[in-house]
Amino acid sequence: MDFQKAVELINKSSDVLLTTHTRSDGDACGCMAAIREVLTSLGKNVRILLLSELPTWYEFLFEQKPEIFSEKTKINSDLIVIVDTNTYNQLPKFDKYLKQSDKSVLVIDHHVTPESSVEDRIEGDVSLVDSSAAATALIVFDLLKYADWPITKKTAEALFVGVATDTGWFQFDNTDSRAVRVCPELIEAGVNPSRMYRDLYQNFSPQRFKLMVAMLNTLELHLDGRFAVQHLTQADFKQAGAKHSDTENLIDECRRISSVEAAALFVELADGQIKVSLRSRGAIDVRKIAERFGGGGHKMAAGAHLPGPIENAKKLIFDAVAEQFEQTT
Repeated sequence: MDFQKAVELINKSSDVLLTTHTRSDGDACGCMAAIREVLTSLGKNVRILLLSELPTWYEFLFEQKPEIFSEKTKINSDLIVIVDTNTYNQLPKFDKYLKQSDKSVLVIDHHVTPESSVEDRIEGDVSLVDSSAAATALIVFDLLKYADWPITKKTAEALFVGVATDTGWFQFDNTDSRAVRVCPELIEAGVNPSRMYRDLYQNFSPQRFKLMVAMLNTLELHLDGRFAVQHLTQADFKQAGAKHSDTENLIDECRRISSVEAAALFVELADGQIKVSLRSRGAIDVRKIAERFGGGGHKMAAGAHLPGPIENAKKLIFDAVAEQFEQTT
């Protein structure tokens, strides 16, 4: 029923705006690229609007770089499609426009909205939210199949990026039969997995590589080696010549250590806040930790923003992680 409502909403729209959470990842970018390809083929005028800079390794998904939202941006679309998030706090500045807008809204997402953020949830005209999906791209795939809309090679590549990145190239525990089952169809549509892997994971810029080295040099192991902590300061970014988007997936490097069950990467932002990314191998539910500090995500991958300095943020997260470890022993 919800898929049918979504199809009807799209069919009656002529100008569609696609957007996603700030610091867009592979799932978000893949979903936007796939939806744009399909809706353009249906004769829609489609516009992609990002809330932060596009990571360079996802540029191949788009024919031209999407525009970045600013308070001067004019929006004339009759339908706004929001992918990979369902809360306003993930849409800085754009949330103000959205709350005042009378445009139709379609939300497609796979995140659980924490109880503390229910009031912050975006109530779209239609919401396709499935927390059992390993990636939002899987929900988009199901929508395209339901509507019998064409899945071209370009659409398939975009969806594959969404699924592959949100499952850590099928390494994370959220990799289930549903995530794997769609891949043969995407490959038949033209996806080359080895080329996708090179595009996604073997395309570091020298600046990003230098940033990773700086991060690795801060590695600390706590709780008998089960909890890994790393950080990056504004000085690290400046010295490496790197951007904030260059931090994506760097947290996973320390998980190569056999004893590490949970990891945290603390990144100092320009405004002094600390962005913490959290990962788990399963024993620790990092979503609960992130929600405690106003963030969110999944059991195995989550994040939040904390007040600086970094040492203060580290102490807050360490105490929360240690508490969970005590409960699991």
